[in-house]
Amino acid sequence: MTTSDADPRPTAAAAPEPDAPESGAAAADFAAAVDAAAAAAAGEPAGELPARGPLRLARPVVLIGLMGAGKTSVGRRLAAHLGAGFVDSDEEVERAARMTIPEIFAQYGEPEFRDGERRVISRLLERGPQIIATGGGAWMNALTREAIRERGATVCWLRAELDTLLGRVMKKGGAARPLLAVGDPRRTLGDLMAARYPVYAEADVTVDSHAGERHEAVVARILDALAARGDAGPA
Repeated sequence: MTTSDADPRPTAAAAPEPDAPESGAAAADFAAAVDAAAAAAAGEPAGELPARGPLRLARPVVLIGLMGAGKTSVGRRLAAHLGAGFVDSDEEVERAARMTIPEIFAQYGEPEFRDGERRVISRLLERGPQIIATGGGAWMNALTREAIRERGATVCWLRAELDTLLGRVMKKGGAARPLLAVGDPRRTLGDLMAARYPVYAEADVTVDSHAGERHEAVVARILDALAARGDAGPA
C-alpha cells in the first residue's frame, strides 16, 4: 500500500536554515559540532559502492518509522541492492556530538537534539541519491519534513504492529532508549504509535514489516514500490 503526498513546490533551491534557538553556550557548542560534522559528511565521497543490483536509485530515499521497524537493517540491504550509499542519521548525530543519543537527550534535551537532527538530515540530502535511515521522531518535526520534501526525496514508512516493535526493541536493550527509559515500554510504544502513525502515513510509500520476516522480503517490497513510482530504474 502506498500513499502519496507530492509537494508542488520547486526542489532546486532550499531556503536558508533558521539559526538554532539560543539556549546557552553548551547548546550552541552542540549545534556547532553538528553543523561542522554534517557539512564535512555532505562533501565526502560515497566510497566503494556495494555490488550493483538490477535497479539504480534516481533520488534520495528516506526511511521513517518507529524504533524497531528495521530502518537501519533494511536500509543497508536496500542500499546494497541499489548500488547506493547508506547512512543512519542517528549515527551521524552521535558522531557529530561525540555523544550517544541518550547522552544528548540528558544533557541538551529533546528540542536541541531535534534541531541537530534536522541539520544533519538536510545536509545528508545534499549528497544526492542514497538511502537515509532516520530516528523515529525525525519525521514528526515539521521543519525536517519540509527539508525532505524540498529536496525531492522519496519517503518510505516501514510500518509494524505493536507486538512486533516491542519484541524487537526489547531484544536489543530497549530500556536504554530515551523514550522507553521511564514507565511501561508497551504503553509508551502504543502512545507513540497513536501520535505518530497518522503523520507517518503522509509518506510516499508504506511497506509493512512483519514479525519473523526476513529483511530481504521487506527490501523486495520497497524495490517494487520504488520501481512502480519511477524512483528506481534499470542500472
